[in-house]
Amino acid sequence: MDFFITLNAKRIKQGLLIVIISFFTAMLFFSQSSVHTSVFSTKNGPKAIYKGEKGIALTFNIGWGDVQAEPILDVLEKSEIRSVTFFLSGAWAESHPQTVKRIKEMGFEIGSLGYAYEDYTELEDPEVRRDISKSLEVFKKLDIKDTMLLRSPTGHFDKRTLSIAENMGLTVVHWSLNSQDWKNPGVEAIIEQANKARDGDIILMHASDSALQTAEAIPSVISKLKDKGNLTTVTELIANGKVKTTLIP
Repeated sequence: MDFFITLNAKRIKQGLLIVIISFFTAMLFFSQSSVHTSVFSTKNGPKAIYKGEKGIALTFNIGWGDVQAEPILDVLEKSEIRSVTFFLSGAWAESHPQTVKRIKEMGFEIGSLGYAYEDYTELEDPEVRRDISKSLEVFKKLDIKDTMLLRSPTGHFDKRTLSIAENMGLTVVHWSLNSQDWKNPGVEAIIEQANKARDGDIILMHASDSALQTAEAIPSVISKLKDKGNLTTVTELIANGKVKTTLIP
């Protein structure tokens, strides 16, 4: 009788062990699979994408200015690179419809940089929503449809910003490598900084008028990036595999 009880207990322990292992295996599979869903669909709350897994995403912010955007587009056209993402402020887009048309016709991806280039962390919720909505309205008038990406205008954001963006169906995109081109540190310095990029990086550059040296740096930047991996848009980077996100306290 004692032998039977001992044997039965061993079987129960073995069964429990199998159940526990199966449970954690299922959890691991689920967690890995869920990476490929929206980065906002986690119990920890909304997040901002700052890095991917495969490819390198070259991104340009345009918040203001009348001079630098066209020369930068000229250089990109000569390089025959189309896998680039532009984040445009609504106010700039509204006053430069022909340049926006050119960006669109060249096949570049377009995301929102808000409308008035304000710091969202200093605005009330309704003001943030209004600024984003205003930019999307401008985009629609310029025949830019289904905008899915948002970059916080000044690069500053908080949980409120992320929640508002999520509710508006937008993915907030930050960056993992800042080229510092807006500081005009010298063409070689911009090239050297961008050359630090690795597979999965999202690179921040500018086509606003503060970026006086960017157009000259782009050919070398692109040449060096091509040697490191495929140049992709942000959307392609997200679709290519896992994405890294940042939590805001």
